Amino acid sequence: MNTLNYTIRNAFFSEFEEIGQLLISVYSQLDGFPKESDQPNYYKMLANIGDFTNYPETELLVAVDKDNTVLGAVVYFNDMKYYGSGGIATQEQNSAGFRLLGVGTNARGKGIGKLLTQECIKKATLNKRQQLIIHSTLAMKTAWQMYENLGFKRSEDLDFMQGELAVFGFRLKITS
Repeated sequence: MNTLNYTIRNAFFSEFEEIGQLLISVYSQLDGFPKESDQPNYYKMLANIGDFTNYPETELLVAVDKDNTVLGAVVYFNDMKYYGSGGIATQEQNSAGFRLLGVGTNARGKGIGKLLTQECIKKATLNKRQQLIIHSTLAMKTAWQMYENLGFKRSEDLDFMQGELAVFGFRLKITS
């Protein structure tokens, strides 16, 4: 997928560590988001983001520019049982999801988060999933409008608490 000189593709093994560091940088800078000292296991998961690719039908997608510079990433789950969130999301049938979307500071405002989201929507549609599920927090509220503009609807039944952090669910119904 090439749009505006960006390519969305599966991440290479050699990029996993760099992507983990990018996500740690992005998430640790969010106002109101737990710091590494508050949720060390969460940050360890970010550092080892490539481990998700060991699950069936799970992909680490990356946005790169023409020089193959990593600008952002997201983990796409074609089977919710590997999604790994709290709440009921992992029991959703015939559903896909994505988590851990992050765009590097130097690449913000260029539509990269939207491109990564659209690629996940495309994958869920091609795989004939009935819905795409995501979670977000108040610290990530700037992304909520983008998700809602793409058709995602708040879904309170997917909400859960991760320690002290409220996590909010969204669904996108997929029409074939």
